[in-house]
Amino acid sequence: MASKSPAEGGAEGGARIPNFFRMSVGERIAALHQRGLLSDDDVRLLASGEHTLRLPVADKMIENVVGVFGLPLGYALNFLIDGRDYVVPLVVEEPSIVAGLSGAARIARLSGGYQTETTDPILIGQVQAVNIDDLDRAEADLLARREEIVALANSLHPKMQARGGGALDIEVFRHHAPEDGRDMLVLHLLVDTRDAMGANLVNTMCEGIASLVETITGGKVFLRILSNLTDRALARATVRIPAKNLEGKGYTGEQVRDGIILANDFALVDPYRAATHNKGIMNGVDAVALATGNDWRAIESAAHAYAARSGRYRGLTRWYANEAGDLVGEIEMPMKVGTVGGSLETNPSVRINHRLLGSPNARTLAGVMAAVGLAQNFAALRALSTDGIQQNHMTLHARSVASTAGVPEALFDSVVEALIESGEIKVWKAREIVGNLQRSRAQPEAADRSSACGKVILLGEHAVVYGRPALALPIPLAVEAVVRPGGSGVNLVIPRWGLEQKIRPAGAQGLSGILHAMLDRLGLADRDMTIEVIPHVPRAMGLGGSAALAVAVIRALDRAFDLGLDGGAVNALAFECETVAHGTPSGIDNTIATYGMPLRFQRTPGEDTGRFEEISLARPVPLVIGITGRESLTANTVARVRQAWENHRRRYDALFDQIAVLTDAATDALREGQFEELGELMNLCQGYLNALQLSTPELEELVHVAREHGALGAKLTGGGGGGSIVALCPDTQEAVAAAMERAGYRSLVVTVS
Repeated sequence: MASKSPAEGGAEGGARIPNFFRMSVGERIAALHQRGLLSDDDVRLLASGEHTLRLPVADKMIENVVGVFGLPLGYALNFLIDGRDYVVPLVVEEPSIVAGLSGAARIARLSGGYQTETTDPILIGQVQAVNIDDLDRAEADLLARREEIVALANSLHPKMQARGGGALDIEVFRHHAPEDGRDMLVLHLLVDTRDAMGANLVNTMCEGIASLVETITGGKVFLRILSNLTDRALARATVRIPAKNLEGKGYTGEQVRDGIILANDFALVDPYRAATHNKGIMNGVDAVALATGNDWRAIESAAHAYAARSGRYRGLTRWYANEAGDLVGEIEMPMKVGTVGGSLETNPSVRINHRLLGSPNARTLAGVMAAVGLAQNFAALRALSTDGIQQNHMTLHARSVASTAGVPEALFDSVVEALIESGEIKVWKAREIVGNLQRSRAQPEAADRSSACGKVILLGEHAVVYGRPALALPIPLAVEAVVRPGGSGVNLVIPRWGLEQKIRPAGAQGLSGILHAMLDRLGLADRDMTIEVIPHVPRAMGLGGSAALAVAVIRALDRAFDLGLDGGAVNALAFECETVAHGTPSGIDNTIATYGMPLRFQRTPGEDTGRFEEISLARPVPLVIGITGRESLTANTVARVRQAWENHRRRYDALFDQIAVLTDAATDALREGQFEELGELMNLCQGYLNALQLSTPELEELVHVAREHGALGAKLTGGGGGGSIVALCPDTQEAVAAAMERAGYRSLVVTVS
């Protein structure tokens, strides 16, 4: 019995975002975050690229892995389904699908959007029995013992039955093999898999009941496997669009309505047209299936088999005019999907997309996908029945050519328009147009940005908190910032992170709270301004990004408001910010961010920033930084080490003393350009840091990869518990960096001179 699917997805009112397609990627992420559709973690993952499937994870998913293949992830807007707003995730390489769906959904929502129905999510498992002497008796015996068969199947997965699912019933069918010549009985086991995709579950049940089927029939069980024709798990969607909402492009609403109906009728009578018609439907359905980690191949095969259930292949949709003259669309198709298990547990992108949809159950997701299929069909039929599909394809071709030509993002739309207008949609033409536009748009350079260095600690992390020395090198231009006075309030913009927010004094937390405290300290909390930050190193990876951000912003404020801050004042203020961010900072991050030179740093009691001396390098230091992608929360690791130190001071002081000896020796090696010795000292220090329980499997793997490919020394750098490693790589930087990338990590090549 069909039932209305619950409205459990999306955020109310969040599906309408004006000019979304005109925004930059960062602005789109920020807009979704502002509407509560993306969490802070989702924003970080999307903006940093860390949501993509990592190579080590991919290697465990299938055989013979050599890489990870990427496809664009986009979001379709405007969907109103069962009275609830949805932003729908789509993974698809074909242009126009995302835009077409958003446009179709916008028209549909004017008259109430899409209504859906779904049946229980039932899969069919098939058990084939052959070599049966008496088919009639065997069939009757199977049906007579259905309860026993169902009970055995459920005993194999009792948890599924406890969740309201499990094996429900059996059916028996008789077939004659055309080539083999034998008769067979095929038992269908009907299984409600609830929110799981259920393929493995059903296969296990079929395997489990095979012996019982043989006993009952006296025959031999051959195949026992699920069927992907999931015609017991159906999803239906309907939409009503008044004719007046269809008019445009020189066509009346009635003309568009009648054109859509006629185009659909063609697919109902001609299988050649129906194949393309249904392919268009699956453009949308498959894109959602990929984005949500579902088996798009199974959904695709079920849809096409269902389209031929009458014995003739037909279109899956029906479009007609109701008594009021409105256009009405309907779709019914198999839609067996899952929302738990499988790639949902391993792929970060899939997890983000399920949260974006409101973490729906399987029936709700099936209804959303049916609505998307109907919307995609409408978009295609409307284009075909008005200005044709060729104009859209011309635009798509121009965009592809502009991309191949490497057109800068700022000029992309202008170049596409010019290509179409010229009629010469060629790569050489795109490059010619870029040159003309750049010459005509030449403008004075933007206001100078203030910058700050990141850092990489060669030796001495954590021990430096307890008065021992640390040796650190700068990462140039780690963060840039610019402050523009004016506007309304204090606005923080970090496009690379998809962050745009107002800095408010009341109860401000995190970065906003730190910046407000900084502004208050400088007497600027009541001034109107926009603070734009351009980070070039990833966050929370042990590379001094937070201190570099603080220093860059302080310098930008100094420049914008003529505060007259010297290096010491910048450093002290940045240390205050680090204290708020990390609890008990060493002072090294803000110092190297401020002064940007190789340092031996040693903190002493009563001194906020400690004592530092510049290290003169005998020769440039070739490094490769390996980035795990797993956040290193310095405040947490510092607190954990402090707790251990307070419990066992003598033991940990002795350990810190050993690290200090290594650090002083490394300082001398660095001054003298003795890279062999420096590398050995780094390797020894890694052992001590591991003893402090600061290393992780990812860090250890990166250290091993670096040493294996020629690094003289490699160790974690910064707080540990994630983050990054630093490797000393004379003559091997490219090989080490490439090996890290092949292992599924990011790398950063830095030469400090």
